[in-house]
Amino acid sequence: MVDSTPGRPVPIDPSVRIGHVHLRVADLDRSLAFYCGVLGFQLTQRFGKGAAFISAGGYHHHIGLNTWESLGGRPPPLGSTGLYHLAILYPTRPLLADALRRLVAAGVALEGAADHGVSEALYLHDPDGNGVELYRDRPPEEWPRTGSGELAMVTEPLDVTNLLMEPRPPGHP
Repeated sequence: MVDSTPGRPVPIDPSVRIGHVHLRVADLDRSLAFYCGVLGFQLTQRFGKGAAFISAGGYHHHIGLNTWESLGGRPPPLGSTGLYHLAILYPTRPLLADALRRLVAAGVALEGAADHGVSEALYLHDPDGNGVELYRDRPPEEWPRTGSGELAMVTEPLDVTNLLMEPRPPGHP
């Protein structure tokens, strides 16, 4: 859709959200062990040995996993197109810290950890080599901006030791 200014697109409605991601995986049980066993998502439905849907908080699904075209497959080689990473948004810093504690307890290595000014992020790969970002947004009033008001995002190291000092959320041992 184009507005009355020639060549100028009309922005998408700001209430639009990305609802879920569906990943091709090589081994469904291995992926469920990671996403449910390590990260804590809940299985909402399984379709035999070929697909499963998982969520947080009882939603129908945030992540779909399937082996329909990828059973026993390998990750795509470097230099090919595809998903760079899926991003899982945590509502608070203590919950992001809880996610980090889960990774540490499971022996899952981080690929990186960054403070972007607008958010704090942990980067890793799932068992199939899919990139995963676990992050929390800072409140918009704390986002760094230029003198003209544009976002001034950065990529600085995230102090994971400091993140681990966050209090445990209620109900999280």
